[in-house]
Amino acid sequence: MKRMVLTGGGSAGHVTPHLALIPKLKEMNYDLHYIGTKDGIERTLIEPTGMPYHPIASGKLRRYFDLKNFKDPFKVMAGVGQAYFKLGRIKPDVVFSKGGFVAVPVVIAAKLRGIPVYIHESDITPGLANKISSKFATKVFVTFEEAKKHFPPGQAVVTGSPIRGDLMSGEKKRGLDWLGFSENLPVLTIMGGSLGARKINENVRALLDELTKSFQIVHLCGKGNIDPALEGVKGYRQFEYIQSELPDVIAATDFVISRAGSNSIFEWLTLRKPMLLIPLPLSASRGDQILNAQSFEKQGFCHVLYEEEMTKETLLTAIEKLKKEKLNLKDQMMRYKAGDSVDLILNTITGQK
Repeated sequence: MKRMVLTGGGSAGHVTPHLALIPKLKEMNYDLHYIGTKDGIERTLIEPTGMPYHPIASGKLRRYFDLKNFKDPFKVMAGVGQAYFKLGRIKPDVVFSKGGFVAVPVVIAAKLRGIPVYIHESDITPGLANKISSKFATKVFVTFEEAKKHFPPGQAVVTGSPIRGDLMSGEKKRGLDWLGFSENLPVLTIMGGSLGARKINENVRALLDELTKSFQIVHLCGKGNIDPALEGVKGYRQFEYIQSELPDVIAATDFVISRAGSNSIFEWLTLRKPMLLIPLPLSASRGDQILNAQSFEKQGFCHVLYEEEMTKETLLTAIEKLKKEKLNLKDQMMRYKAGDSVDLILNTITGQK
C-alpha cells in the first residue's frame, strides 16, 4: 500500500480539491494522511473523511507590513520541525499540497526528507505560499493556461480544477425539502467564501424584503456571521457553512452569487449555474479573484460586480440582470468541456498514462 500526505489550509478553497481527490485515492488503495493547523477550517472539512489528521504550527505569510511578521517566521520554523518529525513517522511516498500558509512547512520538510512534492495552484497568479512551495516541487498543477508563465519551463501542467464528484449527485427535491423551500420561486444561493464576506452579507440582508419577493435565499455567510434576528424569515435560510447537504442544496440552486475563488467558480461552471461574481478587492487580496472573474466574464460564463461598486441598488440591479439573462449564460456555459482533472493529476503523480 502506498502512502500519501495531503496538506493545505486557511480557507475552504485550499481544501476542497483534496475532497475531489480523496475518493479516487482510496480506490487506488492509498493510505492517506493530512497535515494542517490545529484549529483551521481544513480540520473541520477533513476529519469527517476519517483520514488521520496531524496538526502542526504555522505562521501566516504576508506581503504587507504587520508586527506579526516578526513573530510568524518562528512559527513557520517550528512548523517545519514538527512536519519533519511527522513525515518521518508517516513515511509517505509523496506529498500533495493545495497551498495556504500551513502547506509551506510541510513542503519544506518533505524536500528535506527527499519526498517528492506536487502542488496545485488554482488561480491565474500564484499565491505567496505556492510561490515558495514551487521551489521544492516536482510538478505544479495549474487551473488556467495563463498560470504556466509564473513557473519554470516544464514544471507546470495544466489540469483544470478538480471537481468533487459528490456535487454531481445532489437531488433538487431533497435540497428543497431540507431547506424548507417550495418549487414556486427560484433559489438564489449566496456564498461569500468559507470565511464570509461582510459587505456582501450586509447588502444581501438589506435587500431581503425585496429579494424574497422573487427568490428563495440560501445564504452561506461564514463562521460567526449568523444574524439571529433573521432566523425564521420566510424564504431565507442562513448557514455558516454546509457540508453533507451541499450537493442537494446546489441541485436546488438556480442562481449563484459568489466570490471568485477558482475552485468554487469552476464548480458552478461545471454544474451550469448562472453566477454573479463579486471578487475580493485589491485592498483585501493580490487581485487573483479579479483576474479569475474577468476571465470567466470574457468567456460569457458569468456577470461581475466589483465590491467597490456594490451598493444595495447596484446589487439588486445585477441580480435582476442575472435572472433576465439566465438562458444566455447557460448557453455559454454549455460550451465549456470539463476535462477529468482528478485523473490527470493522479496519473501524473503515480506515473500512469
